[in-house]
Amino acid sequence: MAFEGLSDKLSAVFKKMRNKGKLKEADIKEAMREVRLALLEADVNYKVAKEFVAKVTEKAVGNEVLESLTPAQMVIKIVNEELTALMGESNVRVNFASRPPTVIMMCGLQGSGKTTHSAKLALHFKNQGKRPLLAACDVYRPAAIEQLQIVGAKAGAPVFEMGQGNPVEIARKAVAHAKDHGNDVVILDTAGRLHIDETLMGELQSIKEEVAPQEILLVIDAMVGQDAVNVASKFNEALGIDGVILTKLDGDTRGGAALSVRAVTGKPIKFAGMGEKLEDLEPFYPDRMASRILGMGDVLTLIEKAQQDFDSKQAMEMAQKMKENSFDFNDMLAQMRQLKKMGPLSSVMNMIPGVSGKLKEEDAEKGEREMRRVEAIILSMTPAERAKPALINPARKRRIAAGSGAEVSDVNRLLKQNEQIQKLFRSVSGKKGGKHRRLPFGGMGGMPPGGMPGMPF
Repeated sequence: MAFEGLSDKLSAVFKKMRNKGKLKEADIKEAMREVRLALLEADVNYKVAKEFVAKVTEKAVGNEVLESLTPAQMVIKIVNEELTALMGESNVRVNFASRPPTVIMMCGLQGSGKTTHSAKLALHFKNQGKRPLLAACDVYRPAAIEQLQIVGAKAGAPVFEMGQGNPVEIARKAVAHAKDHGNDVVILDTAGRLHIDETLMGELQSIKEEVAPQEILLVIDAMVGQDAVNVASKFNEALGIDGVILTKLDGDTRGGAALSVRAVTGKPIKFAGMGEKLEDLEPFYPDRMASRILGMGDVLTLIEKAQQDFDSKQAMEMAQKMKENSFDFNDMLAQMRQLKKMGPLSSVMNMIPGVSGKLKEEDAEKGEREMRRVEAIILSMTPAERAKPALINPARKRRIAAGSGAEVSDVNRLLKQNEQIQKLFRSVSGKKGGKHRRLPFGGMGGMPPGGMPGMPF
């Protein structure tokens, strides 16, 4: 996950500060030196890191902080505020045209993920009730048009293409096509190069002049580190970009680009690519990202993902089952599958305060394996056994274990966990008013201490 190294280093700095209790000015300056090194190691631009530390230090050495009962917490609060300001303070939305269609031109270097993120953006707008049209303006890269057609079909968005024609003409006719067919958003997937050159910029400038896009979004691969800032600066100088889509923030990247692009170009990061699936595109909220970096979680994004991915009807049915104390293995399987829809376990857990930074990648992978093992055990049961676990005797346990590639002890452990869930439901149902403690994601509040079977938390 992006920023993992930075998060760990900042957590170590803040822990050292908290252990000291009362802070002196020298303590803060020493901590800020370590923060600057952590930022530089995370590939943050040197000038940006220097200015950031200077601002934090200036605020942190004031009497209000040094004489506070919790000076370390005050410093963390200042760092959080400055991190948020560094990345743009608030989410900046796409600027829609007053008269449709809204034209969005995607640009970036080859391999940055323009085509895939064009489709991701189309799906994002489609989920908002809009009718996006994708336009294949990359006529140079082999199979670029075919790739756009494939991802466009997955996103449920039509693709306008004219083969290996003139990109400027394709863009113009795509906008005309959208007007004729009621498409209110046109997303232009333009060509990229391995490096910035005059030919590429000339073509993009011609497309801009021809169709006057409301938004020019630069797609940047977060894995390229410092080069991301250089690329953003050059595209901004040549085209006047309106925002950035930062990709691969879910990968093993140091994340410095996210902290540098806004400060260097003055242009906001509007979206972040958080995975390979078309659904893995998030509006970029600087305050939420700052919270993730500092290990404070991101509850708001977690709730939004839950509302998007969880079936409200199924959640109501689950609440009723909790009330009736009739939770069975079919329900457990359904809950696990709902949770898996939200993405990798590591990314979900990084959004929960108190867990962020503690759940290492190997722990998350172990949790994913355990969830698959539990799913295999449940799928090896008969429908009657899933609905009524009491039917599972020693002979059935051996059969289930053999069918799932597990041990009988694994089956026993799962049965024990189901009993714990039943006991918890009985105790909750017996409380005054029968009210249930529910977490935002539709029914998971019914899990016993230790969470969903197989999870490492």
